[in-house]
Amino acid sequence: MSDAETADRTAGEAGPPDRRREQRGWYFYDFACSVYSTSVLTVFVGPYLTSVAKAAADADGFVHPLGIPIRAGSVFAYAVSLSVILAVLVMPLAGAAADRTGRKKPLLAAAAYLGAAATAGMFFLDGDRYLLGAFLLIVANASLAVSMALYNAYLPQIAEPEERDAVSSRGWAFGYTSGALVLLLDLALYTGHESFGLSESEAVRICLASAGLWWGAFTLVPLRRLRDRKVAPGGEGAVGSGWRQLLATLRDMRRHPLTLSFLLAYLVYNDGVQTVISQASIYGSEELGLEQTTLITAVLLVQVLAVAGALGMGRLARTYGAKRTILGSLAVWALILAGGYVLPAGAPVWFYALAAAIGLVLGGSQALSRSLFSHLVPRGKEAEYFSAYEMSDRGLSWLGPLVFGLGYQLTGSYRDAILSLVIFFVLGFVLLARIPVRRAVAAAGNPVPDRI
Repeated sequence: MSDAETADRTAGEAGPPDRRREQRGWYFYDFACSVYSTSVLTVFVGPYLTSVAKAAADADGFVHPLGIPIRAGSVFAYAVSLSVILAVLVMPLAGAAADRTGRKKPLLAAAAYLGAAATAGMFFLDGDRYLLGAFLLIVANASLAVSMALYNAYLPQIAEPEERDAVSSRGWAFGYTSGALVLLLDLALYTGHESFGLSESEAVRICLASAGLWWGAFTLVPLRRLRDRKVAPGGEGAVGSGWRQLLATLRDMRRHPLTLSFLLAYLVYNDGVQTVISQASIYGSEELGLEQTTLITAVLLVQVLAVAGALGMGRLARTYGAKRTILGSLAVWALILAGGYVLPAGAPVWFYALAAAIGLVLGGSQALSRSLFSHLVPRGKEAEYFSAYEMSDRGLSWLGPLVFGLGYQLTGSYRDAILSLVIFFVLGFVLLARIPVRRAVAAAGNPVPDRI
């Protein structure tokens, strides 16, 4: 049996009950790891790591890792950039190994539990240990990116083409539901830390560590329900040929220029999305002067509305197609960033309004991008191509945080830095609008849905 024939035995080989069981298990990885994205990356670790770095800074506000002068307020942004550069080096190798061996699940488990352990280790981030915090953040963020590449690669195998928009949207909805639930518990702990006999720092560190424990615990569900597919034997071992397989994957992707065009468009506009997610709390606390409680409740609002947004945009995609729905969301994103630039300091109500708008487009734009890309992946190349997708998702989203960090480094103003993000959505819109997606699906050798 050829590799193509083996790979073709994916979602269609399982009956609906078995396929639904795998889908329900698949949703739970979003449920497990989204707590890290919400509680850790979006809410707590940015402001907290910045405060730890400031405690270690000199009189001019600079820290000096390896003798390099870095403004304390830029440490978090630079750590995020380093984490995704590390992910770029690891993800294609993990994807190649998964496709060559057919064993995505052990690799998913290794990445998930490394990230969960690093996140739990953030409990020990106190005093002036900014280097420990930066290291744990780099490991956790890179591990999340690798695990998500492997997780996303299951989508073409567990869902028929006409199901993927809905299945992908439900996965994001599960993730935002868990994010909202845990963030609500975090809010109770943080605001009532004195009644629990905790300092503010201890409350934050417990919130960080509990996200790692949640991530590890609920990862057990997909590991029990997802199954690996057999692949035809042949070729070198995945580990020994990792870099050669990466080069082969890149050469193979040149045979699908329309798929590459989508990845380029996604890389650009998603860089803006990921930068907004990771830097929003820094912007709110440092530039707008908002309290930590305000930031937590704003992100909680994002999580609640993102569930409705993901499901609602999934319904819109059934009527207007995924491409048009994503384009509409990018226009809204550009307006959100323009509104964020003129947002007055010390005005929580306007920050909440902006958070509501973000929630309504965040989950849907990500879910539909994932499902649209699943139609553009040649069969038998799922993990490798989704590694490239994840590089565009979290893995190559280093430019936005880097520009944001440099903007603050040079100007000392986060408000100036936010201006750079609008161009990511405008350029991404233009690039995506030019792609003939129906022709791209056919060129990848996949059936073309009625609406896409």
